[in-house]
Amino acid sequence: MTLDAFTAFCESLPHATYVRQWGDSHVWKIGGKVFAIAGDENGEITGVSFKVTPIAFHILKDQPGCQGAPYMASRGMKWIQRFSDATMSDAELLTYIRDSYRLVGAGLTKKMQKELGLSPESPRGFPS
Repeated sequence: MTLDAFTAFCESLPHATYVRQWGDSHVWKIGGKVFAIAGDENGEITGVSFKVTPIAFHILKDQPGCQGAPYMASRGMKWIQRFSDATMSDAELLTYIRDSYRLVGAGLTKKMQKELGLSPESPRGFPS
């Protein structure tokens, strides 16, 4: 996947913000909380880390092209790093990024969710 395609997708998620940090990583956040981290080389994504459900973590962590995300998974967090498309296509990766966005958004304070228009009672709710 190209960095441009990844960036365009993340930019399309409401209230997503971008910062370069942690050794030049491309970091995407919602409400100040990280939902995706990507590295690139020559405009191509070399790896993407994202939050998953416990069951998805259990399934994906040992699949070819995936592993528990360095640092995050070693601290008990349910984050996966996809470093090749051996198991997960680019389209599937984007679905997992959207799910990560929703998981992180759901973990924000109720006040922050309301400010961003993401609370379940909000007419906009989380994007599909």
